[in-house]
Amino acid sequence: MSVTPFQVALWIELLAAGLGGLQGALFAAGERHRRIDVLGVIVIGLAVSLGGSLLRDIVLDQRPVVIWVNWYLLVAGACAVLGMLVQPVLARVDWLITVLDAVVMGLFGAIAASKALSLGVGETGALVVGVIGAIGGGMLRDIIMNLPISFLQVGTLYAVAAGAGAGALILLAAVGTPIPIAGLVCVVVTTVLRLAAVRFGWTFPEQRAMASRRR
Repeated sequence: MSVTPFQVALWIELLAAGLGGLQGALFAAGERHRRIDVLGVIVIGLAVSLGGSLLRDIVLDQRPVVIWVNWYLLVAGACAVLGMLVQPVLARVDWLITVLDAVVMGLFGAIAASKALSLGVGETGALVVGVIGAIGGGMLRDIIMNLPISFLQVGTLYAVAAGAGAGALILLAAVGTPIPIAGLVCVVVTTVLRLAAVRFGWTFPEQRAMASRRR
């Protein structure tokens, strides 16, 4: 497979980092029963914002860009603070966190899958990297907050939406579609599938239910 230059502009990565920090802080600030302090909210915002990129680069054996480029931490931290400040105003708009979560997943999935392809990773590996990039921030958030890890629970096709978006990008790139267009499709597919699954309650069958039917 030919190796092509990584084609995602820095501002797109910073947009994803900013939205991730905002969404993570909104989520954490809304968990008032856990009594998370200001630092905790910012840390969780940073985890959501930078976790997927960090795991992506570790898997790809690359220098973690979120550590080597100052702008990531600055943008993510500023947006986390913003999310904490506006959360009381947006407390009644629970759907906003879900929408932001879906968009952030799509953005990080597109960035991760396209970076994997640019490094010569095969299509299957790029799909895995895309999913890791998409769900990595949410996974770290759940671990830090001692919550059930979202994509391992019976839920609304969390990782499936990420995989569908990354898969769409990989297929489009394979037929020569420019990465910016393929990335946009990835974001749209991930967001729409995730929100549709939440809206209509689409889930995989629970393991215990399948075992009961076999008996």
